[in-house]
Amino acid sequence: MTGPVPPKRPDDGLQPERTALSWSRTSLGFLSNGALLLFRDVHSGGPPRFGPTGFAVVVALCAHVIGARRQRILGQRPLPKRISPRLEVRFIGSSVLILIVVTVVVLSV
Repeated sequence: MTGPVPPKRPDDGLQPERTALSWSRTSLGFLSNGALLLFRDVHSGGPPRFGPTGFAVVVALCAHVIGARRQRILGQRPLPKRISPRLEVRFIGSSVLILIVVTVVVLSV
């Protein structure tokens, strides 16, 4: 026999979906940046440099995996005691800064 079910709030259960959407947008942003860098090289007639594009794709995949993991964690009831994604947010934030620097360097050459 299970215990009493807590009353539902109007937005109960939407946090996992919002979290998944925000991580998906982040992932798409990284993919878009990588694609634009690759298309710039192809359009300029020079050899394509796959380093910056590869970095963007790897970080986009990491963001997607983090998002799926966060959605699964936030979908649990009752919620786990520690749900703060500090390490993941630091990783993605650092990756954004690195990709900005790489993009500026590639575009200035």
